[in-house]
Amino acid sequence: MSSAPNEREETEMETGPVDISLLDLYPLLELFIGLLSEQAWRYMGLRVDPRTNEIKKDLVRAHVAIDCISSFVDKIEPHLTSGDKDRLRNLITDLQINYAQQMK
Repeated sequence: MSSAPNEREETEMETGPVDISLLDLYPLLELFIGLLSEQAWRYMGLRVDPRTNEIKKDLVRAHVAIDCISSFVDKIEPHLTSGDKDRLRNLITDLQINYAQQMK
């Protein structure tokens, strides 16, 4: 019997929950950036809150989330590929533009 995982086991391993305590610092910060960006969109009232199925605006929290994302990106930028740098800088720009529009 082979000790190598079969295709089914590999798929289960790929789609199963991730133990974030095992992540290195930079992938962990990238995960936080993704979570914070989703929250920022919700706080701007541009995405539905999946828990309540409602749109709620909280621009103060949106601003904090965007500032945290920007700070995290600044810290991890030297460790990113140029494509990831561009993607995250574009994310920050999109969030900032949408935030400014929501402030009107």
